[in-house]
Amino acid sequence: MANTEQFQSPAPFSTWVGVVLLFALFGVIVVAVIGPGPRSDTYERMRAEERVKKLKDARDEDAKALTSYAWVDKNKGTVRLPIDRAMELTVADLANKKPTSAYAITAPESSAAPGGVASASPAPSVSPQASGTPKPTSVTGPNSQARGQPAAAVNPPAVQPSTQPGASASPKASGAVPTASPSTTPGQQ
Repeated sequence: MANTEQFQSPAPFSTWVGVVLLFALFGVIVVAVIGPGPRSDTYERMRAEERVKKLKDARDEDAKALTSYAWVDKNKGTVRLPIDRAMELTVADLANKKPTSAYAITAPESSAAPGGVASASPAPSVSPQASGTPKPTSVTGPNSQARGQPAAAVNPPAVQPSTQPGASASPKASGAVPTASPSTTPGQQ
């Protein structure tokens, strides 16, 4: 007996047509999404040229603002000056001002020592409240104001000036004559 049965597909022809149509629909959606996008290098080149043009315009506008006179607020009488002129006026204004110290400076008393060299007598110790310096705070312990902060975030407690070497060291060691000059802060010159 010969097997005369033909092989029958379990899926009908309409199922195959439906699958092909779904693939076609997917292809149409992909083309619709990707199709309008740029196809060549010219799109990126055009965008780069636009960015360069915008940057040039912004720099030209800034240069014009820095080198020209203009009204900022005409009602208040506020004007914008060129940067060169503003620097000249600022330098002239600062040259006319007399520098002032940030705090009261007391000149050390000097007495003539034998040999013609003046020696400085130690400055009288002044309490922190009278000199305007803040009261030292605790750096460690439960009452510390630096609790939870890194070690470098807090200044160490103040020490007596005579215990530290440096500018307040004895003038006899260097052989120089002490002069009283006001100390300046980095922002004040």
